[in-house]
Amino acid sequence: MNQPSSPLSGKLVLVTGAAKRVGRGIALHLSSAGARVLIHYGSSEAEARRTAEECGAAGMYRANLESVAEITQMFAAIERDHGRLDGLVNNAARFTRFHPFDITEADWDFIHAVNLKSVFFCCQQGGKLMRKHGGGRIVNISSLGGLRPWAEHAHYCASKAGVIMLTKALAKALAPGITVNSVAPGVIPFGALDERAEAMVRATPAQRAGTAEEIAEAVAYFLGASNFVTGQIMAVDGGLSLR
Repeated sequence: MNQPSSPLSGKLVLVTGAAKRVGRGIALHLSSAGARVLIHYGSSEAEARRTAEECGAAGMYRANLESVAEITQMFAAIERDHGRLDGLVNNAARFTRFHPFDITEADWDFIHAVNLKSVFFCCQQGGKLMRKHGGGRIVNISSLGGLRPWAEHAHYCASKAGVIMLTKALAKALAPGITVNSVAPGVIPFGALDERAEAMVRATPAQRAGTAEEIAEAVAYFLGASNFVTGQIMAVDGGLSLR
């Protein structure tokens, strides 16, 4: 008996920050589900090329996400190269730790330029391209830090909470042809955990950290779901947000 095809088969999906870590995991998972994955990267060209080769990516696109001009150019290049875009995963992000009294304007802008501003302008440009060709699916990667306050990450928490509200507002604005949803990861380690992260894992009801594959599965669900699923935030955190 023939197996049913994946809802992602043949879909053209851009993943930002796809060279490493969670973004790489998302790209590889989507490719295995039949999607044609476009790899965005900033400075990690070698890692991006390896990810692209492993998932048979339809293309690689370099852009400094701090620059709206470069974001616009990237989506124009995608339209020129492929003529459409079916899915967008806004994964690229930055993370720093400071006491609130020590955060400078530069520290604030360093986080928000990529974590929030670039997410909006990628949604804007990606949404315009999707709307030209019948609609699409957008998934924004937020964070447990957008749902729960972390004392030494006020600037980061603000950026990720902004992504969550942006997701909800855009879901209303872009309906019915384009859905906008968000995945909020818990602790997803890539290497040794520090003492604070280990404490978070101990507090997690699932009693373990998560994996990039588990985040990717949630992303794939939203990319393949009907337009009756929009404006939703899925915490993939082992229940830690319930604490």
